[in-house]
Amino acid sequence: MSFYDLHTHKFTNKANTFELVNQYPWEFIDSIPQYSIGIHPWYINESRLESDLQFMETKLQQPECLALGECGLDKRIDIPMALQIDVFEKQIALAEKYQKPLVLHLVAAYQELVEIKNRLTISVPIILHGFSKNEQVAQQMIDHGFYLSFGKYLLRNPELKSVFLSVPNDRFFLETDTVEETLEEVYTLAAQYKEMTIEALQTQVASNWKRVFY
Repeated sequence: MSFYDLHTHKFTNKANTFELVNQYPWEFIDSIPQYSIGIHPWYINESRLESDLQFMETKLQQPECLALGECGLDKRIDIPMALQIDVFEKQIALAEKYQKPLVLHLVAAYQELVEIKNRLTISVPIILHGFSKNEQVAQQMIDHGFYLSFGKYLLRNPELKSVFLSVPNDRFFLETDTVEETLEEVYTLAAQYKEMTIEALQTQVASNWKRVFY
């Protein structure tokens, strides 16, 4: 059985691990076999925005590119929200054009996300990576059709156990992002919380993966 890593910045090339490696247009590595590509709200640069979007569009047409991301909104940074939303919506349009799922970085902008999704009638799957909020927010996101991905916060915050348990088994993913802990550690804790074997958890995540990415 394979492990599936929904979002990582480090390509490990482990034989039994399927990694969705986060790539940025301005530091793209051709040798990575499966990746997502996007403009993170932290790194919006208006002077190269059009060229970044053009580069992304060329990659979104490739089978190795499984998703657009990470992109999204972050209310705790200095970049104006209007600019963030504009860049986000341009990336949503690309995801829709090429029918690629969206992997989101989202900080304190859940209502904005829901408004954008409703206004633009987005059809592609949307995954919120690194989820760390409470059960109420989790339920709201599930109700609006989003998937939730858990990683470092699940390992470091025991209070997330109840949140993770509240998420239906067909609506979650697991990830490493930038942590030193291994994906196996994330799976081990997730399996313990769900009272599943590692193998059963792997089967469930693989099923979720096929539903969203293929």
